[in-house]
Amino acid sequence: MRKYFQFEELGTNYRREIIGGLTTFLAMAYILIVNPLMLSLDGVEGIPDAMRMDKGAVFVATALAAAVGSLFMGFIARYPIALAPGMGLNAFFAFTVVLGYGVPWPTALTGVLFSGLIFIVLSLTGLRETIINAIPAQLKYAVGAGIGLFITFLGFQNANIIVGDPNTLVALGDLTQGSTLLAIFGLVITVIMMVRKINGAIFYGMIATTVLGMIVGLIGLPEKVVSGIPSVAPTFGVAFDAIFQDPASLFTAQFLVIVITFLFVDFFDTAGTLVAVANQAGLMKNDKLPRAGKALLSDSLATVTGAVFGTSTTTSYIESSSGVAAGARTGFASVVTGCLFLLALFFSPLLMVVTSEVTAPALIIVGVLMVSSLGNIEWKNFEIAVPAFFTIISMPLSYSIATGIAIGFIFYPITMILSGRRKEVHPIMYGLWVIFILYFIFLK
Repeated sequence: MRKYFQFEELGTNYRREIIGGLTTFLAMAYILIVNPLMLSLDGVEGIPDAMRMDKGAVFVATALAAAVGSLFMGFIARYPIALAPGMGLNAFFAFTVVLGYGVPWPTALTGVLFSGLIFIVLSLTGLRETIINAIPAQLKYAVGAGIGLFITFLGFQNANIIVGDPNTLVALGDLTQGSTLLAIFGLVITVIMMVRKINGAIFYGMIATTVLGMIVGLIGLPEKVVSGIPSVAPTFGVAFDAIFQDPASLFTAQFLVIVITFLFVDFFDTAGTLVAVANQAGLMKNDKLPRAGKALLSDSLATVTGAVFGTSTTTSYIESSSGVAAGARTGFASVVTGCLFLLALFFSPLLMVVTSEVTAPALIIVGVLMVSSLGNIEWKNFEIAVPAFFTIISMPLSYSIATGIAIGFIFYPITMILSGRRKEVHPIMYGLWVIFILYFIFLK
């Protein structure tokens, strides 16, 4: 085991790897709570139950996808990078595809499955480099920042800090309500721990908020802490239903955009995370990432696995950097994280006491982390600033990640051509321009 993971070459040992894997798990364990609430559209009123995914089944699917994905990354790519259903992609799945477009969640899972299969093909060929180079870095940064704003907006909504208003569309909510005050407490305590650089701050913040909610009577006590694993039957294999029962639903411009969006965000989010964590761990060689193909393949296999179990896109987590900071240098740390996610399957009763007010601070903080990419955008170049800004601002205002990407990708070729920089636009970008124009034409 030590030889396979190159402990001696990388100057590590079992203790450092185990501590690193545990640290990464604590930093990203919030997804076990947030993802089921997100995909079940918890807190959204007035919608039929058929639009909601089963919380227990999604909890199991989330834990299994994270476990399998982390084990893939650990054993195949041997990197200290853990995986789980991605924030932003789950918001796109629930609030844009299902709630916004009215696409049944089983069909949305089929979209995740297709994007994962395409990702596998791209990972096994040289096409991934071509596509990475085709999409300008400025738009990649803009997409990440826009998703961050969208997630933060969701967090404020779930906490009722921001509410709907018939005159101004949105307004400040009643900050004297108990549930809103509880969310504000969670936000403050999480910010304090983040500033103090406490590993797992988001997870601990949710625990502290839940405990306070129980003390003041806003949250009920759990009947038990440990139990049997909930059934994954309500979501397992449902991704194949549309293929065999309603194949016509897959041959639409809308479904194509859904697949492209899942693929695009996962593809570049994974690439960015791999480079960032590998740099931090000192694993880059000559500015290149060794075993990059295996890492991308591990990520794509995790997405397919997650879709089969019944969850939105599984992707590499930047929270893995906390494990690297704690000493992790090899894939053994990811194996430890994966095993901990399997152990977490037995703690599903705790999910029942977590409310949207408890998870709201986590969404807001994740949004803060994601908008850091704003600093990398060339704002002084107007031909870059326009598509980047439209991408970012359109996501929260249109309540759609896909719409933001589409608008930005439409404006980018236009502004670049008019500024005399058309040679810098890759032919693939013109193809995407046509696809997204058709997306708006046939959206309705």
